[in-house]
Amino acid sequence: MRDIAEELRAWCADGQDFALATVAAVSGSAPRGPGASLAVDAHGTAVGSVSGGCVEAAVHALCLEALASGEGGLHRFGHSDEDAFAVGLTCGGVLDVLITPVRVHDPVRPVLGSALDHVTRGRRIALARVVSGPPGQLGRALAVRPDGSYDGGLGGGAALDRAAAARVRDLLLAGRTGTAELGSAGGLCGEPLTLLVESAAEPPRLLVYGAVDFAAALARIGAFLGHRVTVCDARPVFATPARFPDAHEVVVDWPHRHLAAEHAAGRLDARTAVCVLTHDAKFDVPLLTLALRLPVGYVGAMGSRRTHAERVDRLRAEGVTPQGLARLRSPIGLDLGGSTPEETALSIAAEFTAVRHSRPATPLTGGAYPLHGPASPAPGTLVP
Repeated sequence: MRDIAEELRAWCADGQDFALATVAAVSGSAPRGPGASLAVDAHGTAVGSVSGGCVEAAVHALCLEALASGEGGLHRFGHSDEDAFAVGLTCGGVLDVLITPVRVHDPVRPVLGSALDHVTRGRRIALARVVSGPPGQLGRALAVRPDGSYDGGLGGGAALDRAAAARVRDLLLAGRTGTAELGSAGGLCGEPLTLLVESAAEPPRLLVYGAVDFAAALARIGAFLGHRVTVCDARPVFATPARFPDAHEVVVDWPHRHLAAEHAAGRLDARTAVCVLTHDAKFDVPLLTLALRLPVGYVGAMGSRRTHAERVDRLRAEGVTPQGLARLRSPIGLDLGGSTPEETALSIAAEFTAVRHSRPATPLTGGAYPLHGPASPAPGTLVP
């Protein structure tokens, strides 16, 4: 929903009725994952996509029906010899799509409006909607903020709303979109209830330490991939905005001190990538000693294999555990065979992207893993 938030907010401001179709679950290979959304207004205008084109026409028709009847529902689109050409889902996957009418007086409208306001202002918010459970609660929604406060309700009483908000907040703080299971009475009690939780969090962080030419290329590709990029170096002559125009911020500070401050401020999470390009033990060792103890998603360090071996000895001497050392990606990046700053940046970005999505970073041709969703890695792959 985040990619169409501006359009939806404008529709709400204009008083337009519309229906929102959202991918609630995916099985097998499918073009888009949970949270992908298509919205259709009363005139038939559509924004967004739930499948990259595979089932758009069928979903569009169901949205218009929901607008006319005021009733939404969960619809499954699968692949078989009979229906492959009917709906166009020829990739072999199965999509569950939640369709919700969002008319002026529908109870979900103010909740969605609250979520859209946060998203378009760059604030963290999670929208949770009932995708299975008691019929009267289907499509009911909560908009949950990072502090656990929320707007809306799931139609099952205050205890259910409080329990759901706590579960949804956990997903929001992790920056995850997915489903949450609980009972309709709250906790595990009552009829089973499934929530689709769409988290709109700040962009993932890319922290680049070392104001070198490789850092400029990495900042450029990181920004292109949607990360918030910080370049940090203790040397003011090198750490200047003019040298790193693609970075969102350039900081002059000792790297380990900067990372400690980011952690203390709560700005690091499992999506954060820490890339150490300094090539200098007095910077590398204290920085990596700290980074390998923090709950960040990726820690990589540039250097030759000989440099890596010497660095590992120093880190052991600083008390880094074997578990911590196992998290270190060094030499940094995938083996793409390139050597220019741009090629090196591509190999680094490819590696932290693979780690973030729990993928093995192997060629798709002849691969044994599904194209979409987490893989089950073999020993020795990139996935931690």
